[in-house]
Amino acid sequence: MSLGIHEILLILLVVLLLFGGRKIPELAKALGRAQYEYKKAKTAIEKEAKEFQEKVENEEKPSEYQLKDDIKNPEV
Repeated sequence: MSLGIHEILLILLVVLLLFGGRKIPELAKALGRAQYEYKKAKTAIEKEAKEFQEKVENEEKPSEYQLKDDIKNPEV
C-alpha cells in the first residue's frame, strides 16, 4: 500500500493545521534525532550479536560432543 501525492498533501496540511508553522521544524528535528538514535542502537545490537556468534563458533566443543564425533568417525 503506497501513498499517492494527494494523500501526502492531505497529511501535510493536517500536520500544518494541528501544529502550526513554528512547530514543524521542531518536530522534524526531534524525528531526525529519534531516527539517528534508532540507527545507533541497531548498529550496536548487530555488532554485539556478531561478536557473540563469533565467540560461540570459536569455542571448543565439550568432551561429550567430542565423544559423539569419535563414535561416528572412529580412528582405526
